[in-house]
Amino acid sequence: MKILNDQTHWYDRIWAAFIFFTRLPFWRLHEPPRDCYKTVVEHWPLTGWLTGGAMAATLYFGSMVMPYPVVVIAAITIRLLITGALHEDGLADFLDGFGGGTDRQRVLDIMKDSHIGTYGVLGLILYMLLLGSTLFSMPAKLAALTILAADPYSKMVASQLIIIMPYARTEETAKNKTVYRRIDWMAGVSLAIQGLLPMAAFLWYTGLPWEWIIFLPCLVMYCLYLMIWRRLRGYTGDCCGAACLLVELTVYLVVCVLVTHQ
Repeated sequence: MKILNDQTHWYDRIWAAFIFFTRLPFWRLHEPPRDCYKTVVEHWPLTGWLTGGAMAATLYFGSMVMPYPVVVIAAITIRLLITGALHEDGLADFLDGFGGGTDRQRVLDIMKDSHIGTYGVLGLILYMLLLGSTLFSMPAKLAALTILAADPYSKMVASQLIIIMPYARTEETAKNKTVYRRIDWMAGVSLAIQGLLPMAAFLWYTGLPWEWIIFLPCLVMYCLYLMIWRRLRGYTGDCCGAACLLVELTVYLVVCVLVTHQ
């Protein structure tokens, strides 16, 4: 099945996604054509199966041999090592840009700056505290299952920015010199399967109210969309990374609240 050109296949696109969104040496095994990196978001939730699986396994099996607070920190650390803190860097840049920028160009310039500011530091601290606290408040098995569902789901939801908005920069001024291609309906169906399948299994197994777990993260995503559109009239990679983490955190918060009040 040929996708972009005569040298590009569907497995090249998946391989490119794992190379782009993780720091694992997949590139040593196979280096896909450069054009494949324009389609990595179409398989973003699939990489969440890997990062979520590693984080969940660390949390669940580690809880059998170590104190739970230590295991929660270890699980978060494992994901940071796998992704190279790619999305956390996006969240920090997003907070710095939207917190300190006074106009569109200033927001874009701040987000592209490699230095982290006050908004980014405080935002990452609060994010990590909330992430660790919500996971710690759940039993190990439920926390692991929630991670398996929330990681791919949040990436699927965040990818909607690319569907509904243009890119805010040009390819020449992009951080990674790559502009993602617009997602067509076939890629959209694939995204939905990648993100919703783990979430559907989680909701079926736990029996938790699906309305809150699905609706509130989407509401957070919609609010982020409105903010990004009003300020930038387009998305950036930092916006996608920030949206992914904030949507995922919302899932954890909702599950935490539901379990507490059961």
